[in-house]
Amino acid sequence: MDTLFFLNSMLLGVGLAMDAFSVSLANGLGEPKMRKFKMTATAGTFGFFQGLMPLIGWICVHTIITYFTRVQKVIPVIALILLLYIGINLLVEGIRGSDGDAIRLTPKKLLLQGIATSIDALSVGFTIADHNGAMAFVSALIIASVTFIISFVGILIGRRFGQGLAGRASILGGVILVCIGVEIFVKGVFLQ
Repeated sequence: MDTLFFLNSMLLGVGLAMDAFSVSLANGLGEPKMRKFKMTATAGTFGFFQGLMPLIGWICVHTIITYFTRVQKVIPVIALILLLYIGINLLVEGIRGSDGDAIRLTPKKLLLQGIATSIDALSVGFTIADHNGAMAFVSALIIASVTFIISFVGILIGRRFGQGLAGRASILGGVILVCIGVEIFVKGVFLQ
């Protein structure tokens, strides 16, 4: 493993982490008093899924490639549905003026967000298909680490602005999630 391998993996991680960053920003906006443990768990969830999905994609490329190419076509639709569900719920809560507890990030919401923002990373398995197993694993760890850091920063920024936005934060967060879902869908369906 050389310097170029690490650099490529880091850049891949940055590219993949942009959706997780945006969702983390929305989470910070929606819960401006989020505690450090929850921030770490949230960023860790995004990092875990962003690292896991390329590894699963790599395994699929090396085992069941024909099935994987069929499933890959519905990935943008799944991401859109999950992010629309979460985003619309946030919008409704913000419009209704729900209390802060309704906006808080629950484990279920976090799991859905982690899957929705990383499911398109399955196709990265094609990008790292020429790696051996150890290299694919190290690349996945680098992607996960980069995503963790970027997501944590997104939460911090969201928290900072969420305190100033008060009740409007969940509306903005919901809009961000819906836009990310639409962006993943458009990129996956129309731009491939």
